[in-house]
Amino acid sequence: MEQLKFGLAQPLKRREDLRFLTGNGRYVSDIVPAGALWAVFLRSDHAHGEIASLDVSEAKAMPGVHLVLTADDLLARGVKLGMKGERIDTRDGGKGAGPERPVLAHSRVRFVGEALAVVVAETPDQARDALEVISIDINPLEPALQLDCKEPAIHPEAPANRAFDFLFGDQPGTDAALAASAHRIALEVIHNRVTAAPMEPRACFAEWDGERLHFCVNGQGVWVQRNELSRMLGLPRERIRVTNPDVGGGFGMKAMTYPEYVAIAEAARALGRPVAWVSTRTEGMLTDNAGRDLVARVDLGFDTDHRITGYKVNLVTNLGAYNSQYGQAIQTELFAKVLTGVYKVPRAALLATGVYTNSVPIDAYRGAGRPEAILTIERALDHAARIMGVDPVELRLKNVIRDFPHTTIEGEIIDAGDFAGLLETVAGRSAGYAERLASSRAKGLLRGMGVAAYIEAILGDPDEIARLVLDEDGGATLFVGTQSNGQGHESVYSRMVAEATGIPQDMVRIVEGDSDRIAKGGGTGGSRSVTVQGTATRATVMGMISAFESFLAAEWGVEAVNFADHRFGAPGTNHRLTLAEAAALARARGRLDLVDRSEKIVLDGRSFPNGVHLAEVEIDPETGALRLDRYSVVDDFGVLVAPNLVEGQVHGGVAQGFGQAVTEWLVQDEGGQVLTASFMDYALPRATDLPFISFAERGVPTRTNPLGMKGCGEAGTVGALGAISNAVRDALAPLGVTRVDMPFTPCRIWTWIEEARHATA
Repeated sequence: MEQLKFGLAQPLKRREDLRFLTGNGRYVSDIVPAGALWAVFLRSDHAHGEIASLDVSEAKAMPGVHLVLTADDLLARGVKLGMKGERIDTRDGGKGAGPERPVLAHSRVRFVGEALAVVVAETPDQARDALEVISIDINPLEPALQLDCKEPAIHPEAPANRAFDFLFGDQPGTDAALAASAHRIALEVIHNRVTAAPMEPRACFAEWDGERLHFCVNGQGVWVQRNELSRMLGLPRERIRVTNPDVGGGFGMKAMTYPEYVAIAEAARALGRPVAWVSTRTEGMLTDNAGRDLVARVDLGFDTDHRITGYKVNLVTNLGAYNSQYGQAIQTELFAKVLTGVYKVPRAALLATGVYTNSVPIDAYRGAGRPEAILTIERALDHAARIMGVDPVELRLKNVIRDFPHTTIEGEIIDAGDFAGLLETVAGRSAGYAERLASSRAKGLLRGMGVAAYIEAILGDPDEIARLVLDEDGGATLFVGTQSNGQGHESVYSRMVAEATGIPQDMVRIVEGDSDRIAKGGGTGGSRSVTVQGTATRATVMGMISAFESFLAAEWGVEAVNFADHRFGAPGTNHRLTLAEAAALARARGRLDLVDRSEKIVLDGRSFPNGVHLAEVEIDPETGALRLDRYSVVDDFGVLVAPNLVEGQVHGGVAQGFGQAVTEWLVQDEGGQVLTASFMDYALPRATDLPFISFAERGVPTRTNPLGMKGCGEAGTVGALGAISNAVRDALAPLGVTRVDMPFTPCRIWTWIEEARHATA
């Protein structure tokens, strides 16, 4: 066969958008079965306390109520109470603390919003009414919000609230390198806690037919959910079907199993009727896995020529009240993987240490580890450039990795890139800055410019399966193991198949998110979808066409058949068949194996999307108000499938990064109460907050997958935090402001300016 056409870099119109924009999407709330009962959860209003009593008898007698479950009820029904959690290796060779996280709180509550009981009734209002008559008595304990907190600790397994203490790197070598450095800077970077706030809150429903459980959830894949439900409920996996319909945003937050899902599934099994639950926005603020929330203390050394001699970072990482499925391990592992992804650091001069504390709400998401690592090093480099009187871009160019393939300190191989070229390209986007700076100053405003380079480590589950079935109407159905959360997978995958086979794109149907129809899949997360699933799709199509070539050669009595220009043909003959025509012939001959093909692939290496962001901000010193005035991005995503969709992903990522940098902050008071539990208090970015975002692509194809793609889903966010932070620091530096921390709200900026003025006076 000729080289199949996969991933042509042409604009792509998203075919999903028509149904989304006309209200015809099929989200969980749209497809709740008729006659379903509704569940509402009783939640703790204490951050920490012992459950003295919990009486649900009166609630059970309320109108419309069918079932009330507590932790004791679940245990009596044979449900495992403890959720699955990850644990990390500690520096002493042991394992970090692994306290049990119960589906429903048992004997103690450990964060505001933790579920204590679930009420199932005919309507949500009836269920909420029943909550009001539940008698609950909690003896308050000291909230465990900080490292080395007072006793009692939130978990006995984590005394002083210290759940693990890890080390990565060479401590003696790093200390020696830093001590011998000609220049040395220290910096503390605070990463504010944020929440995912997807357009569609978490939601699910469950159905039980007496033998099998159907669980529908707006997640990022079905197999993690199926496997965990099997373990918790004691049901064989083959007796559980999990489906994901349309999903309105995931951000990593929807990838894991939550306690509510187990409770809803058991309620449906107990009642033999469908049971549904939809989170309120405030519930989401309290219980959705949140992100960031760490403090990084950096020590960075340079020689006389301003080349990095050593890098040391200590992290205090708040992952919440319990270890979730993706908590400790991902946060620390990925931080280590990207510490030196762009810049050269001597092998014996890198050290990362850290501890994990428990607090409320729970976990980490949004590419845990990637943005934190990039923001930390980029803030440190910008600080060093200012202290040493170096141009920020020139300092980075002196230290950037130039030779590829490059093996990182952790052993990851970055096979291809042009980091220096991207820096030089984006630096050219700053032309005219002196004039813009003068114009701002003439108006009494402050202006600053910030640059940040970033890199990601993309792979997730390296395995993926694709199955392609040629339908009798001349179309095809592609079964995939990833799950769209709004990225446009349906359009991308269907065009891949159309380009390769000649089947019209509107006749290529995509099936995803169904554990009965798809044997296995890695789900969506970490920007893996197009790279891994695209590779599996390519392998499946190539395998199918190769099999048809052999079949037709025997059918036509020729030595060879080739597939070219979307036709099978034999040299020297007038035989010509489309794939649909060949499929019809195969069916007539009883060769149904030819029209149903599945291939599994395993990628043996990560891809490393990377790029550089350049931001300019303007600040009113009298009010502290910040305006993002200009924004430029130059990225290396390898080979692009649909440039317009990629640009849209970058725009959305930059908006999300702006949100964390400037407006978003999930805040708790000293008693553990969340003060920003609604959109009245938690500020998402708005369209008017953002300027036109200039986007350019300088792709260097990767060799880690045959498509040459690198992934792009999180790139905008990862680069935006550092670029905006450095721009704010640059704008405020002339006033003597020496430290800035996200989020850059008007009140905080105004306070820093006033403090600097008073210090100068």
